[in-house]
Amino acid sequence: MYLRSSDRPGSSPRLALRTAVLGGFALVLFGILFFRLWDLQVLSGDEYLAEAKNNRTREFKVIAPRGDILDRAGNVLVDNRTSLALQLNTQKLPADPAEERDVLRRLGELTEMSLRKVRRTIRESEEVAAGAPVTLRKDVGYELVYYLEENQRDFPGVSVQRVFVRAYPEGTRAAHVVGSVGEIDEEGLKEERYASLEPGDEVGKGGVEEAYDRYLRGKPGLTKIQVNALGQPTPGGQLVDQPPVPGDNLKLTIDPDVQAAGEGALSSFGLPGAFVTMDVRNGQILGMGSNPTFDPTALTQPMTQAQVNQLYRDPVLAPMTNRATESYYPVGSTFKAITALAALEGGYISLAEVIADDGSIEVGGQPFQNAGGVALGPVDMTSALQKSSDVYFYLLGLEMWKTNQLQEWAAKLGIGRETGLDLPGETEGLVPSRKWRDDLFAEGGTERPWSAGDNIQLAIGQGDLQTNPLQLAIAYAAIANGGTIVTPHVGMEVEDAAGRVLEEFDPKPRGKVKIDPTYRAAVLEGLHQAAQAPEGTSYGVFGGFPVEVAGKTGTAERPGHGDQSWYAVVAPYRDPEIVTIVTVEEGGFGAESAAPAALAILEAYFHKQATEIGAENGGSPG
Repeated sequence: MYLRSSDRPGSSPRLALRTAVLGGFALVLFGILFFRLWDLQVLSGDEYLAEAKNNRTREFKVIAPRGDILDRAGNVLVDNRTSLALQLNTQKLPADPAEERDVLRRLGELTEMSLRKVRRTIRESEEVAAGAPVTLRKDVGYELVYYLEENQRDFPGVSVQRVFVRAYPEGTRAAHVVGSVGEIDEEGLKEERYASLEPGDEVGKGGVEEAYDRYLRGKPGLTKIQVNALGQPTPGGQLVDQPPVPGDNLKLTIDPDVQAAGEGALSSFGLPGAFVTMDVRNGQILGMGSNPTFDPTALTQPMTQAQVNQLYRDPVLAPMTNRATESYYPVGSTFKAITALAALEGGYISLAEVIADDGSIEVGGQPFQNAGGVALGPVDMTSALQKSSDVYFYLLGLEMWKTNQLQEWAAKLGIGRETGLDLPGETEGLVPSRKWRDDLFAEGGTERPWSAGDNIQLAIGQGDLQTNPLQLAIAYAAIANGGTIVTPHVGMEVEDAAGRVLEEFDPKPRGKVKIDPTYRAAVLEGLHQAAQAPEGTSYGVFGGFPVEVAGKTGTAERPGHGDQSWYAVVAPYRDPEIVTIVTVEEGGFGAESAAPAALAILEAYFHKQATEIGAENGGSPG
């Protein structure tokens, strides 16, 4: 029996609806998948292809060697040596804390570091440069390298890299001038001059390493290699090899003989101190040193806490402080040359005027006397400088105390002002004045306002005066050269590896002070007699020196310290070329320590001059 079509069971409307919805949904999914595949294959195909290729490559920055630092004679003060550095990529350490601790412990045993020190090194490094490889130790031996290569799986994230390390053929010579190198810190990365650098890069830290970093640093290279799925280099997989560009060499104005003589003289006393020798005509620093000094080599290695404390936290020895530029001192009687010019130029005294030095004066019930209370009798300007009459200059300070004459001339000559030196860290100092003390008194910072005694003390380089050897050198240079305020500098020229000069440094003077030639001549004559006339305060040191000089001793009182020894000298006297300033903390009278040190420096300078002249003339220096 057959059923008619009208008798067959028909499809349910609900089933038809479900079928339509499912079909539509499938169609939508298919459309999404299709367009996603279209996006991946057609629209973004090149981008993902590039990313896939990048996953098969590794890039390595090749650090450029820094340029050499040379003295003016071409002797190398700083260059580079290669070193093997043990580095750790902390991102590849085991995630399990116990396993991580075990790896770090074994690393510490290999590098002779405690687990605590390893963790501290990692923490300090990541604070400075998060994500960069942590250098645990430099100068590792080849035995350790071979061991790590054979046991790489036991030390994940550990690698040995060949790096450049600063070397110092002359040891500690000119350490404060040279400075050091270290990893850039977080604050440094924010500076515009370091915009191209990354965490872990090294920059200059202090000295010319910092001041001339952009010349010395060079440009890093790039090596790109192809690796397999395990991250291992494939045979012939080097894709890019862009060599680094070494930094340029920096030649300094430092004279090797002057530098050696100054450092040797300072160290012989075993006391803190400093010296500066400068060309009075152009501001070139021929020698600059500070004692105690430091060994820059120590800064190329991880330091113990004891070493850190000794270098950076010892407030007494302070070996990292350049006392020639970063100190605060009264300068004693070396300041009298400045007082003399201020009084003469202001009309407070004449060259012919004679003052009776009875050994002391009394002002407001307070006595002011010569050293030891010695009476020097009648003195004029020249003899007052020769014999270092305190009474003479006390009276000049008293004459000028209601004005700002002395302070203005000190500032004109560079005292209490930054010098423009091309080294970081110099201090400004202080020339005390009525306004300064009165303001301080109003703020409750001192027990009294400005008085005549303050100006009297300033006239002999005492009281609240705070300056340093470099500022005093600027002032004496201005007197010697007729009033030009030179800009001191240690950078002379930048050279390429072949010795070709790329840039020279000859900064312009910072100003010109109008000095009456007659007054200048009288002051220099007084300083000349102080050094080389029988009654001069340093005649016992310079009396027999074959070159005419103009020099002044200074004995400065510092609360809580013994007398500080000072000496300031320009030479030759009639046509000055150089100025030398020496100070020795707790060194006693100026003629006891500072003057003999200055003599050693001048002997080195003029012996070299005589040798060079003799060589030019084809004969011996005699």
